[in-house]
Amino acid sequence: MGLVAKNAILLIDFAKQRRRKGIECDNALVEAGTIRLRPILMTTLAMIFGMLPIALAKGTGTEMRAPMAYAVIGGLITSTILTLFVVPVIYSLIDDLKKKFVRPSSAEPGIKQRRL
Repeated sequence: MGLVAKNAILLIDFAKQRRRKGIECDNALVEAGTIRLRPILMTTLAMIFGMLPIALAKGTGTEMRAPMAYAVIGGLITSTILTLFVVPVIYSLIDDLKKKFVRPSSAEPGIKQRRL
């Protein structure tokens, strides 16, 4: 779970950095996904390959450990898909909502947005 949270945080943080440079939300998310895809997949695959010996082992006591490895591998695959597809969509939706309820302020220098 920590790995997935870290990946999602890094993905959104990278998109926010691009947003601060003036790139639109959708383009920033695509760029973040493109650049962060390799590290996300590498860490996930390392964890999956680390669990494969436990999942595929044949011997005494493996019937107790194999289900845990199956659950970890399935969770990593599912959460990676969620990180790469669902998290950017939710961020985009929240950004769209934010645009509806927050307006730019020209009266206060240094502050880019003010709540209604």
